[in-house]
Amino acid sequence: MINSIKSETIIKFNGNEPLERADLVVVEEPLEIRLGYGAANDRQQKSISVTMRTPTGHDFELVMGYLFTEGIISRFNQILSIHYCTDNQQQKQENIVRVELHPAVQLDFQKSERYSYTSSSCGICGKASIEAIRVQCPAPVDSPLKISCGLIYQLPNIVKEKQVFFKHTGGSHVAALIGLDTPFKGNLLLVREDIGRHNALDKVIGAALQQNFLPLADTLLFMSSRASFELIQKAVMAGISLMVCVGAPSSLAIETAQTFGMTLIGFTKEHSFNIYSGSSKVIS
Repeated sequence: MINSIKSETIIKFNGNEPLERADLVVVEEPLEIRLGYGAANDRQQKSISVTMRTPTGHDFELVMGYLFTEGIISRFNQILSIHYCTDNQQQKQENIVRVELHPAVQLDFQKSERYSYTSSSCGICGKASIEAIRVQCPAPVDSPLKISCGLIYQLPNIVKEKQVFFKHTGGSHVAALIGLDTPFKGNLLLVREDIGRHNALDKVIGAALQQNFLPLADTLLFMSSRASFELIQKAVMAGISLMVCVGAPSSLAIETAQTFGMTLIGFTKEHSFNIYSGSSKVIS
């Protein structure tokens, strides 16, 4: 936690009275992802992404999750090694991760750059965005998973107990994978936090990939954020069939969930929630 949380001196107002005090904030730092690829006798290197993340000790999971959800890898064994790297023989930089891919992995950087969504302001239309996912993940999610209203109401509190960084700073998002023993009882499998909601999801998917949990068709995804297209895209790539968010979904997130047979639930509160797609999976 020492690298994920920082103390800052702030001025806090209580009414009209200012008070100087120490406050804990979540750390935000860049992480560059570099790939080593190609034949064993002709290795190449390329920097493919820089993301702003919280260094929680799960950087490698974040990178693996990103590579999987972007369609660059499909299996954990396609990674030969993953490590922090030095830059120009300087001191070890823990903001740069290099992944050595198996020589058999075929990369199409033009396709990756075209279909990589790093912000909500990209200029590609909704239908093209959905079609980009369909190319890499053509089969709609198919799962008998069911969940009860009572368990949905409990989810925010169940996950909140594991939100260490949010508890201290109020500044991080959480992604949690929950196995459903029955529609009325959930088993918390993985929890990851980050200042970026997409990074939190990449971390949890990367952890699932490493632990051979994929595909996640029988697993519930809980997010403490709103549901953007980007999150749905990542969830679909991981085979997730049921997603519960604290915030609201976007129109493209709803359309994508409907297209791929995902149950999407938002505005989850103590006594209410909204179903935007796949209502048949929710029971009383």
